[in-house]
Amino acid sequence: MEQTALRPKPMPGREPGPGAEPDTARRPHAGRRRRRLTTVLLGVLAAVVLLLAGVGLGTVAATVAGMSKLAELQRQAGAAGPGAAGGAGAPTGTRAAPAHPSAAPTPFPAPAGATLGVEAVDDEKPGALVVGVHVPGPGYAAGLVRGDVLLTVGTARVDSAADLAHAVSRARPGKEVKVTVRHKSGGYQQLTAVPGVVT
Repeated sequence: MEQTALRPKPMPGREPGPGAEPDTARRPHAGRRRRRLTTVLLGVLAAVVLLLAGVGLGTVAATVAGMSKLAELQRQAGAAGPGAAGGAGAPTGTRAAPAHPSAAPTPFPAPAGATLGVEAVDDEKPGALVVGVHVPGPGYAAGLVRGDVLLTVGTARVDSAADLAHAVSRARPGKEVKVTVRHKSGGYQQLTAVPGVVT
């Protein structure tokens, strides 16, 4: 069976004769439709590329907002530089040149904190309910799973998620610590975890 394209019926009185050429005049709106379709397809393509690249519109907006905030902080730091205000002999309304970077005091790095690589919330009973385990991470390596309730970390009792955060922060990164866990099934288990470093 042969397939044919559907064609509109000619208007009465304008029927083409045998061997007459079909009307090949361009439709006036076809160009606009093609442009709209092209624009929509390019927009969808750009959105897919951004999505696959892991960049959402919120990230772009946050970056732009962060850049303007950074520029404002840099202006404030430049205006509040040494000798900018209240300095002897410094004219008002002018900025002093920023000091050489090596002349500025270098802050000491904060001590590295320990982490189990889990996300926890307060449980209905005493303990911290694990709602997320980072893979890979110290909690995952120790055998913690979502739904476990942490009861102790080392010798510290854990009654809430805040207690868990304090107990883990007191642990030494790289040193084994015993963790008591109540599983969803109701069974108790003692696991050995090696807290990692937060950098």
